[in-house]
Amino acid sequence: MKALYDTTESLKIALAAIKANKSRGVLTTLGIVIGILAVVTTMTAANGLGNTFKESISALGSDVLYVSRRPWVISGNFFQFRNRKNLQLKEAEKLQQRLRNAIAINPTTNTTKNVKYRSTVLENITIIGTTDKHMMVSASVPETGRFLTSFDVQFKRNACVIGAEIKEHLFENVDPINKRMKIGRYNYRIIGVMEKQGSAGFFGGPNFDRQIFVPITSFMKSFGSKNRDFNIAVKARPNVSLEDFEYEVVGEMRKIRKLKPTDDDDFSINQMNQLVGAYNNVMGVVVLIGLVITGISLFVGGIGVMNIMFVSVTERTREIGIRKAIGAKRRAILTQFLFESSTICLIGGVIGLVLAFGVTALISKFVMPASISMPIVVVAILVSIMTGILSGLIPAFKAAKLNPIEALRYE
Repeated sequence: MKALYDTTESLKIALAAIKANKSRGVLTTLGIVIGILAVVTTMTAANGLGNTFKESISALGSDVLYVSRRPWVISGNFFQFRNRKNLQLKEAEKLQQRLRNAIAINPTTNTTKNVKYRSTVLENITIIGTTDKHMMVSASVPETGRFLTSFDVQFKRNACVIGAEIKEHLFENVDPINKRMKIGRYNYRIIGVMEKQGSAGFFGGPNFDRQIFVPITSFMKSFGSKNRDFNIAVKARPNVSLEDFEYEVVGEMRKIRKLKPTDDDDFSINQMNQLVGAYNNVMGVVVLIGLVITGISLFVGGIGVMNIMFVSVTERTREIGIRKAIGAKRRAILTQFLFESSTICLIGGVIGLVLAFGVTALISKFVMPASISMPIVVVAILVSIMTGILSGLIPAFKAAKLNPIEALRYE
């Protein structure tokens, strides 16, 4: 009971001391405010980037393997992949015949072209030649209209499905469905608009909203098929292990490409988890660097709090002497000054959090979806309190060790 009373009394004295020196307290908390603001903003931005990235690449499908000439994430020597042969459309057709555990096989190829509607031109838009199987291997769907059908592919129709950004910049408030646009030199009729997906450009990947899908047969008719490199998306049947399925795909591709047992694969098998893993590795380093930088800011703020606490101990030496003379224990004096330093830092942390909520709202409105989660709030509060305790520890010990007789003589 006495311990609770002493703690309550120490807290009251600490709050009274802070209240008596408002201007000094405000200046002292400035470093903590900046540090907490930086910590919270860094963690929030990292979470926002992570959510945006994962949402964007979710269209790739977690149960889909992509057979490509090169790996999506290259580690080591890039030039070892340079001389690989392009994948061909006939190889996708052979895979279709051979793979027992595949529910869908979708070959694609791409190029970049300028596109035009009336007098408005967009440059360097990714044009993807694909089939009606795209809807089976991708999680993305048209927001309006429809996707390509087997009829469109079989009869080489000049039909296209545009990305959300194409609609936004090329058509604005006009409904693009059934409108005709130029892709390169050729006219295509718009039959659908894809839902907004975002970008995987963090790794040099595509902006999914700046893509246009056309039948692969129309693509080759319009833009040629000579020396064209294809990618093959292969979706496994339900309840088939993706690892076992990958062995099957690799084995069949080696047979199709007539590789000897001693030959290395001249193709790569890619999947969504590779991008997620690479993203996590890169963002882990980025967040670590950000936290180190913000940690320096908190350290500087903590040094400022420590200096002020030393000044406070010196100014209140006589007060400490009086408290000790009437029976205050070392623990009570120590607790009083630790409460004072912790409260100063906690106030700074709360102000930093309030500012961080404002910055996060701006990020969410103008940059990307972002929000401050409860774990981040808890971390910010705990970091503030721990900074206060560490900053006030040495001054508090100095105050607790003061000799009451010498303290009473201090003027």
